[in-house]
Amino acid sequence: MLLFRGNDWHKGLSPEEMQKVADQWMTWFKGLTAQGKAIAGNPLEREGKIVSGKSGRVVDGPFAESKEAIGGYFLLQVNSLDEAVAIARECPGLPYGAVIEVRPVAAACPLGEEAQAEAQLAHAMA
Repeated sequence: MLLFRGNDWHKGLSPEEMQKVADQWMTWFKGLTAQGKAIAGNPLEREGKIVSGKSGRVVDGPFAESKEAIGGYFLLQVNSLDEAVAIARECPGLPYGAVIEVRPVAAACPLGEEAQAEAQLAHAMA
């Protein structure tokens, strides 16, 4: 998965330049989709909610001004992390300050696998 961090890559660009980069970005995504490498992708709304803690406390956020805020994602179907990194390096937003986090998507929740293994061990020892 490619996670696009920050929302300010376009700062300082004219409307025409912003449109040019946005068009390049869309062409890039459509090309990856046509190749069967991108299976989903969307920008994220600027505001949402953060739920945390034992009580499920809800606060406004993430804040769009944060460089750590995730602005969008592409879900890729590739053979390796290296292939995903190579795709990320083609992003038209990189020259303008875009930051892309490349993360593998786990096949299963590792906590669920640990709990299942512990349960099997406990059953075997009983």
